Amino acid sequence: MKTRLMLVIPTMDRGGAEKQLSLLATGLPRDRFEVCVVLLTRGGPLESSLLDAGLSVVHCNKKWKLDPFAYQRLKKTIRSFRPDIVHTWIFAANCYGRAAAWRAGVPIILGGERCVDLWKRWHELVLDRFFAKRTSGILTNSEGVKDFYVQHGIPASQFHVIPNGVTAIPQDASSARNALIQKLGLPSETRLVGTVGRLWPQKRLKDAIWAIELLKCVRNDTHLLIAGEGPQRWRLERYAEQVGVHHRVHFLGHVEQAASLIASLDQFWICSGYEGQSNSLMEALSQGIPVIASDIPGNRDLVTHEETGLLFQVGDRAELAKQSERLSHNPDFAKQLGLAGQQKMLTEFSVEMMVKRHVDCYAQFLQGC
Repeated sequence: MKTRLMLVIPTMDRGGAEKQLSLLATGLPRDRFEVCVVLLTRGGPLESSLLDAGLSVVHCNKKWKLDPFAYQRLKKTIRSFRPDIVHTWIFAANCYGRAAAWRAGVPIILGGERCVDLWKRWHELVLDRFFAKRTSGILTNSEGVKDFYVQHGIPASQFHVIPNGVTAIPQDASSARNALIQKLGLPSETRLVGTVGRLWPQKRLKDAIWAIELLKCVRNDTHLLIAGEGPQRWRLERYAEQVGVHHRVHFLGHVEQAASLIASLDQFWICSGYEGQSNSLMEALSQGIPVIASDIPGNRDLVTHEETGLLFQVGDRAELAKQSERLSHNPDFAKQLGLAGQQKMLTEFSVEMMVKRHVDCYAQFLQGC
């Protein structure tokens, strides 16, 4: 008999949690699971992957922070589907989904925390603790996220750590790089460093722009590519102009084939102040690209300093520039780091392993019922 699993998430926008849910939902064995995905607020670009896989997708159309109509629609959907497990993802879905599942009498309710959420204020953390008491367990993607919530009063025994999964798709790096260089109108010998993510404060992209300003003092061939959209774009563009590196910083907007872009890079940077477990960092590692990452819990799960990449203290722009120049002067060392990072992704962070870990975790809870 199949396990009836409901996954609840606010949207299917392009984001780390959304991508992992898509990989999980489409990767679960169909002979063992009947999956329904509930989108609390709206759809998004990644919804198509669910529909293409023939999965059931339901919209609750939440319009306000407190939306009793969306809550009733969600509860009605739960009672109609009669899930064995409801697994919620991200704060709004964690609140609405766990409340509705509890009221509907779902036997196994699992929360999902995906990031070190420094933005949360006291009342959001109160809600997290409240719903944790009505939750069978909480799934997360890194020890850093677990530690953050344990520090805010949720028992460590509630958490089950399942790392993200990444699909290593071979890319024709040479042709992709040549096309990109030509599109940007840059010399063929240009060194490309880049980052991928939403343009908002968490990503600390000003640090990357300032590091480019420092690098121009010692070399004239390095350009920064920033892929992604977000509310900070105009501020970052203006900042690049203010520090005099607007001709060395290229805002690419949303890039449909991010893997091809990453494969074109000489180095991948991630400057975030906090993360859960960065999908773009994992994609860079899986492509064998040398990475330089801020020294935060989520990144430390993936990057061991001087083994699978390089780490720098959050906000230390000079150190970021220094480490970048170090890799540029030591191509053999850079290649060594890239290959070690790639091997780590293949052996420890495959999509297949991520899906299997979820299957095993769900089975553990079902056996305990």
